Amino acid sequence: MSPVPADPTVLHPMPGQPRVVQLKPLVTSALIEVGAYSYYDDPDDATAFETRNVLYHYGPEKLVIGRFCALGTGVRFIMNGANHRMDGPSTFPFPTLGGSWADHFDLLTGLPVRGDTVVGHDVWFGYRVTVMPGVRIGNGAIIAAGAVVTADVPDYGIVGGNPAKLIRTRYDDADIARLLAVAWWDWPAEHITEHVRTIMSGSIDELEAAAPEGSAQPGS
Repeated sequence: MSPVPADPTVLHPMPGQPRVVQLKPLVTSALIEVGAYSYYDDPDDATAFETRNVLYHYGPEKLVIGRFCALGTGVRFIMNGANHRMDGPSTFPFPTLGGSWADHFDLLTGLPVRGDTVVGHDVWFGYRVTVMPGVRIGNGAIIAAGAVVTADVPDYGIVGGNPAKLIRTRYDDADIARLLAVAWWDWPAEHITEHVRTIMSGSIDELEAAAPEGSAQPGS
């Protein structure tokens, strides 16, 4: 019998564990894009991810999360809508509360916009990580519990602290280039299924040897 991949369309992939949700079948916002198999774990209400974990998301910037990402409880993405003016005596956003204050809505235009927040593939977020607007997190990165990510994170970087600093990279530059070239997260799900043990515990040489022939085929 051929190996069977996990189903990326199942909301709760772990039987008896409603605290774990796959994000791709959960999200409905056009401003959030999530790749297959990325999941979020929260004992309170994991299905409220869009409202509880993606904050101040008034658009038009997007939150993009790649495939095979693991998000621990309390991971939050602060979006550009959290920004306030800082060039006058007060930072308070008067026009948003209505009344005649709304006549001054032009004062809220031109706020700093840092663009989309983009998370690569195979990123592990620890407990209660906060990601600030416009940050880009590379493939294979690890974000330590409690980190406040204010700047871009390199591929296969490990960061921690507030503000998060690079602790080290998981591999040297040459090996990172090899891992990015093999891009296992783009393999067809059936091929990944055949090589799960190599992906989880093998060497880079073994991973390269396991790659499908020809160019990688992006997943959904």
